[in-house]
Formats: sequence, C-alpha cells, structure tokens
Amino acid sequence: MADGDGCPEPDGCLLRAGHALTGNDGCIADARHRVTAFLEQAVTAHRLTVSDRVRDLTRLVVSELVTNARKYAPGPILMELAIDADHVEVTVWDSDPTVPTPRGADPGRIGQHGLEIVQAVTESLRIERGPVGKRVTARLALADPPAARA
Repeated sequence: MADGDGCPEPDGCLLRAGHALTGNDGCIADARHRVTAFLEQAVTAHRLTVSDRVRDLTRLVVSELVTNARKYAPGPILMELAIDADHVEVTVWDSDPTVPTPRGADPGRIGQHGLEIVQAVTESLRIERGPVGKRVTARLALADPPAARA
C-alpha cells in the first residue's frame, strides 16, 4: 500500500494512508509513529481538530491491534488509516484467519486484554475474515465526549 490522499468521494474520506509493517520487533513503535504523523497531517492539511485524548487513544488502538497481529500471525502486517470530518479509522490486516473475540472482564487475568481495551475506547470494532487472514477495523470519534472536554 502506498501513502496517499486520493480517497473516493462516497466514503467522505479526507485522508487515507496505507503502510506495510515488517512484523519485526520495531513494527509496533513504527505503527505508532506513523499514526502520529498521519493525524498531524490531517490537522495541518485539512484543519481538523484532533485532541490530545483522541491522539493518545488512536495510538493505543494501533499499538494493541499491531501487537495482536504480530503475536498471533506470521508475516507482514498491513495497516490502513483513514480520516473524515468526524472519525478516524484504523484497519490492521494479518495472515491469521482466526477471528478473535474479546474476552470477558477478568481483573485476575494477566495480559490478553487488548481487544477489550480497543472495544472500550472505540465507537465500533469490526473483525472480518478475508481470503487470506483477517482485518480488524476500529473507528474512533474525533470529538471528545462532553465529560472529557471538561
């Protein structure tokens, strides 16, 4: 996938970027850096308001999704970022066709809370099996909820 902003009109996308991640030790940090740069580009090029809270949550979602892909799927990982006037979407593709399900809350469990965290901080979470592997798409609202603005 190449970086670009040629989004089709029907989906209302203002900016879209795709990244191939190696799946090695540095790919999680690389993904976080890429989403930070993407959000900055959205702010400067399209004058969108992206709060520090939304930036932090988007980096958290990217970290969790790429960590899961790296941990459970062999090979490279693809990440697509898209933003419109109201939302940012993070999509991560990997080669494992197993569709994960968020586990029930268990404060005694060590680890394996990634999907629970992503589900808690996003507006929606879709997991779709593809011809090869799966894709996980998380959608976050750009506007902070009223309680977070206070």
